[in-house]
Amino acid sequence: MTAGRTLATPSGALTGDDPGSDDGSTAPRRRGDRDVSEVLATVDADLPAAVTDALRDFLDVRRAACAEMAEEFLDAVDDLAALALGGGKRLRPTFAWWGWRAAGGPDAPDAPHPDVVLHTVAALELIQACALVHDDLIDDSALRRGSPTVHARWTGRHRERGWIGEPERLGAAVAVLVGDVALAWADDMLRAAGLDPAALARATPVWEAMRTEMLTGQFLDVVGHATDLATPEGVLRISRYKTAAYTIERPLHLGAALAGAGGDVVSAYRRFGTDLGIAFQLRDDLLGVFGDPAVTGKPAGDDLREGKRTLLVALARNHPDQDGAAPVERALGKQDLTTSDVEAARAALDTLGVVDDVEERIATLTTSALDALAEVDLDPQGRERLVALAAAATRRTR
Repeated sequence: MTAGRTLATPSGALTGDDPGSDDGSTAPRRRGDRDVSEVLATVDADLPAAVTDALRDFLDVRRAACAEMAEEFLDAVDDLAALALGGGKRLRPTFAWWGWRAAGGPDAPDAPHPDVVLHTVAALELIQACALVHDDLIDDSALRRGSPTVHARWTGRHRERGWIGEPERLGAAVAVLVGDVALAWADDMLRAAGLDPAALARATPVWEAMRTEMLTGQFLDVVGHATDLATPEGVLRISRYKTAAYTIERPLHLGAALAGAGGDVVSAYRRFGTDLGIAFQLRDDLLGVFGDPAVTGKPAGDDLREGKRTLLVALARNHPDQDGAAPVERALGKQDLTTSDVEAARAALDTLGVVDDVEERIATLTTSALDALAEVDLDPQGRERLVALAAAATRRTR
């Protein structure tokens, strides 16, 4: 998407139909026309690309509708599209897709068509976009994936265009609205995916719980930062709701719901997702301090600069050697953090054994997650992919 482009709204575009058809006709084609095996093979081979295509189709239609209402809104819509389409691991739809596949979804008598499932799980990326835009604003992060964040971009536009008022306030206001649009459109994309009433009824409670848990976790994180009570237990509770629930647990649960899976699979998925999701967040915490900026797209030690109360910080604060932990405390929330400050904090976390402690927790949680998965009968290919995803989520470098 580029600013200034205007698209015509196709017939049926807001009712869940796909615009156009493969034979060049203008009549809308409903999802489910493609052969099941063809879709499964295509999505399995490159799920991130399939998710991106589904998102692009949806966002193109929404952009066209917004162009008819207010051309000046398109810069904001394009910022959202750039974030949603411009990278990311597609972890949430990937877990949802393989959760569906592993639970035998394609083979169920009333299984949704894979095209429908693809568009359903792709909507998770708009939930993620909402979280990223709002999280960047809350943390006052200037960069996301090496590019300006939404609030930073709009602060800059205010200055460049000579608008009245305070640039930072405008940037914050637009970021709130863009995040809200992403959340609203995620719901719209779910409803427009083409699920039959029974499948939608199974999916909706999972979707609703996921949204509430994500926002609860964000609230706990913000208040925890304000009260400065970074206990290991409190940090893990935040990780459970802010990250684990909407990153892995609920996407897997959504896949199980789409497959009509039994309670044993749902329970195993939720334990797997919770443990793995917390491990994923702990890996993220390590990368936030020790990650390579060239790989992560964020400045070195950015979590320290932002004053994030991670498990690393909580363990350092609760360590008996508070003199040894002092460099971590000095670096926390320091806006003019230097390279030497970051190196001193890193060295302290290593010397105190905090890094080893977090690594051990990641390993323990990952083992527990895999044990849960081993307890239920799943499609072999789906199980294999979920195990591979567990490794990718906890051993990543970005």
